[in-house]
Amino acid sequence: MSENRGRRSLRHILVAFISILLHSHQGVADDLSAPKNGTAIDKHAKSGGSTGVEVVGIFLAVIAIVLLSIFLFKMWQKKKREEQHTRLLRLFEEDDELELELGLHD
Repeated sequence: MSENRGRRSLRHILVAFISILLHSHQGVADDLSAPKNGTAIDKHAKSGGSTGVEVVGIFLAVIAIVLLSIFLFKMWQKKKREEQHTRLLRLFEEDDELELELGLHD
């Protein structure tokens, strides 16, 4: 159950970050759409090259987020595996102590 909770929280973080990126991108687009000192054609010509750069930047950001998410998930799996291993060792240690107390151990 905690595994699902971890995945769910990771998804929430990812969705929040992507929504922030999209909102910031929308804010930049709103600033470019308002003509100030040039004509609409000049604005479109200037923003044509920067749109490609923005798309590449967003694509790289999404790739970085995915890689970070995978890395964090692998770390979480490793930690969970180590905790389970420790629990298993502790379980066997308790059995040995119980056998000693009962005098069943050779």
